[in-house]
Amino acid sequence: MTSTVVLLVEAVAGAFACHVWRESLESIGRPQSVLGLSAPFVVALVAIAALVVSAVVVAPLLAGAGWLGRRCSGREAWWWVPVSAAAVTAVAVAAGGLAGKPGYGAATAVWGVGTVVLAVPALIARGLLPGRPRLSDRSVVGALALWGTLAVVTAWAVAGAALEAGVAYEPPRLDEARVAGTWSDGRGGTLTFGSDGRATAHRVEVHAFTGDVEPVVRRCTGTGTWWYRSGDEPWSQSVHVAVEGCALEPWGVYGSPEHPKIFVYAGAPDVADVYVLRKEDGR
Repeated sequence: MTSTVVLLVEAVAGAFACHVWRESLESIGRPQSVLGLSAPFVVALVAIAALVVSAVVVAPLLAGAGWLGRRCSGREAWWWVPVSAAAVTAVAVAAGGLAGKPGYGAATAVWGVGTVVLAVPALIARGLLPGRPRLSDRSVVGALALWGTLAVVTAWAVAGAALEAGVAYEPPRLDEARVAGTWSDGRGGTLTFGSDGRATAHRVEVHAFTGDVEPVVRRCTGTGTWWYRSGDEPWSQSVHVAVEGCALEPWGVYGSPEHPKIFVYAGAPDVADVYVLRKEDGR
């Protein structure tokens, strides 16, 4: 029970941290509020996972730590718990490394985080924190309810503040001068925007949605005009192209200030498949 609650608190706090990290990465979608992570079904799934980890990993880890203490030093000691957690996590990281071959830094970070995640609930569940007397079950549950709630609320507040402070990704702000030039898909398709408002398309993909799972794709070549709409914010800016015989959708903007990109959806918008053009000179 105790370790399950601690694991649940750790999982929720970790979800907030992961959400902030994901929102800081380059994407075509507007950042989402951390409130979206508080859906009841997500919490329920996390609670089930915490219960399973508590029973399958934490409980055996505690038993193993106690056995090692009695075997090696004649008595149980609190520090055998993090040692056992480190060993269990090392085995898991090694097994994952054989499958995915992560970098040394990433593997070390996962090992360190995994060790803490397992050791903390195990130590609290066993009442083996150094210098602390053993607490009654009621005291432990009360403390967990208080400090667990505080930890979750604090993690939520910090994540929300980080997103509001500008940690979340935002597309670069363009203008007519920055749009002008040649944009390429890297496969022979290019769009050239002239400073005079003329546009030249060469084998640019056009995706027609007919109701099937996969859109019909054809290559467009021709000349026409273009114009840029700044919108009220970076997310609402767009580049519009009119080429005779080509049904070109408005292009959204993402990428970075140094390497801007424009895109249109190449599949259903809810699956976020996109067709991307990158500016050839990168400016």
